[in-house]
Amino acid sequence: MQAELKKSLYADALKELVSITEGETNVTALMATVACILSEKFDYYFWTGFYVVDPAKENELVVGPYQGTLGCLRIPFGRGVCGAAASTLETQLVADVHAFPGHIACDSRTNSEIVVPVINGDGQLIAVLDIDSVEHGSFDETDRVSLETLMQRIFAQ
Repeated sequence: MQAELKKSLYADALKELVSITEGETNVTALMATVACILSEKFDYYFWTGFYVVDPAKENELVVGPYQGTLGCLRIPFGRGVCGAAASTLETQLVADVHAFPGHIACDSRTNSEIVVPVINGDGQLIAVLDIDSVEHGSFDETDRVSLETLMQRIFAQ
């Protein structure tokens, strides 16, 4: 996707999401809305959703609101791309998931992925945003910066 078009779509998504979610405090509602808007706006997104930190199981993510095919139910911190993002608190931008050590194939059609940690206003990890694509190398710095900004604007208030 052309860089300027991608930036424009992210700017539109941010504006739309900030408008829709203003004043909403329910995290599930926020996540469902974000997943829906992003999934609809970007045609190269194959799976778009959240894995939420499970308060009952330390260091484990459980599938949350998403758009796409069946997701993995649980992912331990440190395992796969989502687990790496959760344990390091750093965005994981992976051009070829099959080359990623310990990759978890929730859907074998996924070839590239970006996973962004979601931090709340208290500075705690509450989830990771996971976006997959069937194409190799779908995600770049524009995606990373835009999605990190979006997560901060929606969840860290």
